Amino acid sequence: MKLPVFDFMGKRRIAAIASMTAVVVSVAFLGLRGLNLGLDFTGGTLVEVGFPERVDPVSVRTRLESAGFVDGVVQHFGTDQDILIRMPPQLGTDQATLGDRILAAIQEDSPGAVMRQSNFVGPVVGEELAESAGLAILTALGVVMLYILFRFTKQFAVGAVAALAHDVAVVLGIFSILGWDFDLPVVAAILAVVGYSLNDTIVVSDRIRENFRTIRKGSPIDVINTSLNQILGRTLVTSLTTLFVLLALLIAGGEGIRGFAAALTIGVVVGTYSSIYVAGNVLVLMNISREDLVVPEKERERDTFP
Repeated sequence: MKLPVFDFMGKRRIAAIASMTAVVVSVAFLGLRGLNLGLDFTGGTLVEVGFPERVDPVSVRTRLESAGFVDGVVQHFGTDQDILIRMPPQLGTDQATLGDRILAAIQEDSPGAVMRQSNFVGPVVGEELAESAGLAILTALGVVMLYILFRFTKQFAVGAVAALAHDVAVVLGIFSILGWDFDLPVVAAILAVVGYSLNDTIVVSDRIRENFRTIRKGSPIDVINTSLNQILGRTLVTSLTTLFVLLALLIAGGEGIRGFAAALTIGVVVGTYSSIYVAGNVLVLMNISREDLVVPEKERERDTFP
């Protein structure tokens, strides 16, 4: 089945406004509200408790507060008989035994409650993880820019990094706006988004470069539009098959990987959009032309006479 031909670049101004608005809103929320950092970064205790019958997280939270455990997050984990408790460090309490004390407080009302697991993360470790996570993301963006610069030209390098920065900012902004937990699995998902978006951007850039060298007539906008329509089928198939897997993880994967699946799902959608509109917009803004992509004489001779 032949796909319809779309005028992608004809809507580039609308896309640019939408992208800039999304990035500005995301940065504003990140600056004003920040991220809801998980225990991986803030330090604290993570406790999983199983109950013999269905339990209400509100009643468990009330019981913990009456026992002096404040600012904890209590929610169902997997089933309505399992509770996940995220408790930040408590003043005057030995953090190493905090999980046992939480269980003891719960068992006063529910003697049948049992500990599934209890993990403690110190604040120093959390701070180091936060620094390492930020450094990993920045390093990935820097390496990507260098790779694209050597593989293509400066216009493609700027476009690729702009697309990747756009994707990361939007994903972080959504997590900030919705107040979702930001932990190490989410950092892993963001790095995976960088890789996914980069792969998509390289495919688009390669086709644009090839068409600039082979299509003799038409403006740069026409060449970019032709290239985007040629890879549209491949992009849709790749994105949709990836989304099907991620949606399955998001719905049935459980609380432990929900943040990871949510970040990747958002990233795949945003990354597909940015590979088309953000990267393409940058090429137009930087006035890319056929002369920028002319094959050097030595390279042409090497390709002709191997």
